[in-house]
Amino acid sequence: MSTFTLPLPVVAFLLKPYFRLAFNSRLPYRIQRILLEAGAPLQQVPAGAVVRPLELACRPAEKITVGVTERPTAVLYLHGGAYTLGSPNTHRSLAAHLARESSSAVYTLDYRLAPENPYPAALDDAVSAYMQLVTEFDYEPQRVAIAGDSAGGGLAVATALRLIERHGVHPGALALISPWVDPGDRSAGKKADLVVNTAWSFDAADAYLGTGDRTDPGYAPMHGNLEILPPTRIHIGSEEVLYPQVVAFADKLVAAGVDVSLVEYAKLWHVAHAQASLVKEAADAVADLGQFLESKLGHTEGSSTASADATPH
Repeated sequence: MSTFTLPLPVVAFLLKPYFRLAFNSRLPYRIQRILLEAGAPLQQVPAGAVVRPLELACRPAEKITVGVTERPTAVLYLHGGAYTLGSPNTHRSLAAHLARESSSAVYTLDYRLAPENPYPAALDDAVSAYMQLVTEFDYEPQRVAIAGDSAGGGLAVATALRLIERHGVHPGALALISPWVDPGDRSAGKKADLVVNTAWSFDAADAYLGTGDRTDPGYAPMHGNLEILPPTRIHIGSEEVLYPQVVAFADKLVAAGVDVSLVEYAKLWHVAHAQASLVKEAADAVADLGQFLESKLGHTEGSSTASADATPH
């Protein structure tokens, strides 16, 4: 499918009222989900993308490839949406662009959502999906990465920790977009950015927690044994609500001796990568993650290069 690009400020201007409407804690989750799904068709997949429905962990999923349909490397992609919203449909464009840029098969998982299915339902689904990729789909663990955005980014970290600690399985890499690694943290310096507002995100965090413990690393991987994590690349916008949390998480990874790189974007909003088919700067950010994954999963040697408006650390 062909794509077109628009100026970044134009897309930002159009998105702000949409997210204010969709991410409204006063609306029932059913309505929030409908609104988020309604915007998905505007985000196109790149030319040559093949999307194949399947099941992982007894849940609906999609396998996305661009070009060659059989790949020796794979990425389990976990969508964002504060654990209460989102689906493979809402993140198909982002996942397809990542498949193209990483030269890997990207598997998106429709994990169970809160409040109907609170913690640890999403984590159980993600762990089971990864294990199925390596036991039934015959991928080597070191050639399967986990990626995710926002809540899906936090879930990616929690999934990696559980795979290593309970199954002795080490994912090849982590690619994280604005990862929500401590949903129980209420110390956000800002109440809202272009996409996220804390009234909505705190409500969703409570819905996902249920009767759990806010410091459980499965719920808040910020509190986990981080030194065991694989090579990790993190993207964050400097104006995001999650910026302080993500920077603190990256600092903890550095202190723990993890091979980690953090890229800060001055212009991009929360998970702007989802608009890769609309905004060149967002496409460049996805390309950076794809290059990182390609280098870590065994396609090529060397490290990725941050995009022009980004600050690597």
